[in-house]
Amino acid sequence: MSKPTENLPDDPAELRSMIAALQAENAQIAAENAKMSATLRVHDQLVQALRLRIAKLQKLAFGKSSEKIEREIEQLELALEDLLVAVAEDDEALIDEGPGEPSPEAADAPALRRRPRVSDATPRERRELDPGACCPDCGGDLRVVGEDVSELLDMIAAQMKVIQIARIKKSCRRCERMVQEPAPSRPIPGSMAGPNLLAHVLVSKFDDHLPLYRQHEIFARMGADIPESTLVGWCGRAMKTLQPLIARIEADIMASDLLHADDTPIRVLDRSMRDKGLGKGVKQGRIWAYVRDQRPWAGASPPGAVYRFAPDWKEKHVLSHLADARGILQADGYKGYAKLYAPEPDGTARLQEAACWAHLRRDFHDFWTSTKSEIAREALDRIGKFYDIERDINGQSADVRHATRQKLTQPKVTAFFAWSEQQLLRIPGKSDLAKAFRYGLARQEAFSLFLSDGRVAIDNNPAERALRPIGIGRKNWLFAGADTGAETLARAMTVIETAKLNGLDPLAYLADILDRIHDHKINRLDELLPWNWSPVASAMSNQAA
Repeated sequence: MSKPTENLPDDPAELRSMIAALQAENAQIAAENAKMSATLRVHDQLVQALRLRIAKLQKLAFGKSSEKIEREIEQLELALEDLLVAVAEDDEALIDEGPGEPSPEAADAPALRRRPRVSDATPRERRELDPGACCPDCGGDLRVVGEDVSELLDMIAAQMKVIQIARIKKSCRRCERMVQEPAPSRPIPGSMAGPNLLAHVLVSKFDDHLPLYRQHEIFARMGADIPESTLVGWCGRAMKTLQPLIARIEADIMASDLLHADDTPIRVLDRSMRDKGLGKGVKQGRIWAYVRDQRPWAGASPPGAVYRFAPDWKEKHVLSHLADARGILQADGYKGYAKLYAPEPDGTARLQEAACWAHLRRDFHDFWTSTKSEIAREALDRIGKFYDIERDINGQSADVRHATRQKLTQPKVTAFFAWSEQQLLRIPGKSDLAKAFRYGLARQEAFSLFLSDGRVAIDNNPAERALRPIGIGRKNWLFAGADTGAETLARAMTVIETAKLNGLDPLAYLADILDRIHDHKINRLDELLPWNWSPVASAMSNQAA
């Protein structure tokens, strides 16, 4: 459409026509560019979503739990979130929040949008827009023929409330006796902290990993200047109040005849090391998680998790934690468990070892990732077939699981170990692949225990899942302030994570428990355990409403 300047016409009308044509052409080009930019953004969005999906599938397929892949997933999630926000900012079309429920065939696709789901228990406020009683056109009477109802999801900001408890004094006109209601119990005697506030502080610190100095800033914006030292005291005294309940949770779960166990490092400040000139005064402790979860085989006992802190990785801590345990322990190959599996004088072992196939599978995956070994790939495929069977029997009774495994899984496991012995003759004995094969063969009995007992899981994922909150928390608080602080963290996570495993809102649960526990009979404490708990509207809660 463009022409050299020497060829431009002298007629103004023709020039105006050419200018109009050029403007239309530029507008068309601009629209095409905008469309291409939008398409590229959508493509980028899809690429990021698919990369994130692939990373998560790799973790699911290979049981990968290294910090490297965890960081990769976190970075992909952040990148995708930023990209989605940028795309939404430039999108002028009506927002599409997606269907209420994804279709079964699309369940594996990247879930970019989904309509918010709101619990039936969420309070609802009805606002009616009534056109009146008379027709705006003719003035005739209007009658109701129906209504159109839509929902707007809104949030009422949290606020502080001061509850004034007035104890009215009265005297008897006849005998002059003074009559007054006794003061209600408080979660922390002598403190002005209410149960809902204390529960909020505990859950924010130990479940949402929000340090107390940040909570201090949030409360200040809400009009309450609560010093950090006061928040510290509240946390400590609230945990002391909860200690009898936590001890009952620990006793009940640790008495189970089938436990999952795992541990993770945690950095702890140690002033004695700094005083001696040893580095920055930070040592590495451990948090152990012991989990009871009978849901996969429809067991009768409720799920729960017990967390224990130890200042180091010595076996004496595990031996102390499991001193009274009997039955089956599903765990990794940590050497500290060995004495628990050893036969006692009567020839029986206190605990049977159930090995974790996800742990073994991870070793093969690491080798396959670095070398693309066909042998490692075949090992992954063989183990993957065990998991295909497990998915079909998850949630079935122990008898059904046992029968299915005997029929379908037993031949595959036997073939796997026979094939493993053959591969050791073909590969270098000092390679990581050979170490993985030897690890499995040396624990063949432990890896096969799930075949003879339908209660035993194929892997130790319940314990690994229980430790994920520790990994998330480390990114916020970096280290515990001392051994005692790490012990408090372990006890707090015991009650919070057990409540969550039983489908409870930990905030509502702790608020109710803190409100009731001082007036509850100690011999009926089991009524307050997460799996037995039912909320009761107390006087304090009614006053707060």
